[in-house]
Amino acid sequence: MLYHLPYHNKQKPAGKNMMQHYDTKGTSDENLSSLEISTKQNDADFATAIDIQNENFISSQIARHFPTHEIIGEESTGTGSVPPLSSSEPTWIIDPIDGTTNFAAGLPLSCVSIGFCLKGRPYMGVVYAPMTNELYLAVRNLGAYRNGILLSKCTGDKSAKTLSNAVVCFEFGYARTDRGVDDMVDAVRRLLKHGVRTTRTLGSGVLDLCYVACGRMDVAYTGVAEEGWKPWDYCAGLVVAMEAGCTVGHLERDGGEGYGFDMYSKSMICGVNEVVVEQCRNVVMGV
Repeated sequence: MLYHLPYHNKQKPAGKNMMQHYDTKGTSDENLSSLEISTKQNDADFATAIDIQNENFISSQIARHFPTHEIIGEESTGTGSVPPLSSSEPTWIIDPIDGTTNFAAGLPLSCVSIGFCLKGRPYMGVVYAPMTNELYLAVRNLGAYRNGILLSKCTGDKSAKTLSNAVVCFEFGYARTDRGVDDMVDAVRRLLKHGVRTTRTLGSGVLDLCYVACGRMDVAYTGVAEEGWKPWDYCAGLVVAMEAGCTVGHLERDGGEGYGFDMYSKSMICGVNEVVVEQCRNVVMGV
């Protein structure tokens, strides 16, 4: 029944309009100029015309149905400070394309992400990945679903997972200073020397959380250097992960965990169980 709620109807048109670029990438029909790429902080941080179209479409639909609700969007925020999350007003948090670099390059790992907060806490998450045609939908205390099928909680192999046999995901982001690069690379070096099954960098924080939620990866982290995420990278995926029984917290242990996680924090770690999260956190932070 949860899957048939109307929340996901805003998502698919905003994902389907990404398909023309994906379908034509690398062919004689490709028209890169139509993406109208514009940089933000640096050449690694940019938006496309599709990012802006998606956010405008989603925001207009939300405003039409919920005119009193607040909206925080990645592209409307731009390089300015992120608006504070209201503890009294229902708030939607939008990432019109998470994984814009992947999208522009024609790599399939990107998605549209819509999170919904009540009383300043994440309450609902909807994530649509058009190239894999996967729709994740989660509502607090009602479970997490992928294409209408309930995701398993932390049982079986998930509950027994430890760092030595884990698939560990990290995102390097935009850090380019000597210190930032050294900190990020040193964390990966410590993981490899400790021993893990393998490491992955997907280029989409929202999908990192969704893939941990469904057991494709075992733990994901960000925030070793200045590469930490923003509320639109966390909100929807956090609800999916929490409803799938994952453990979510901060690398520094200085903030709330689970639904109390501070989405304005610059660090995060999410894993399929508490043990693998604590083991990964200790190694990454050099404890």
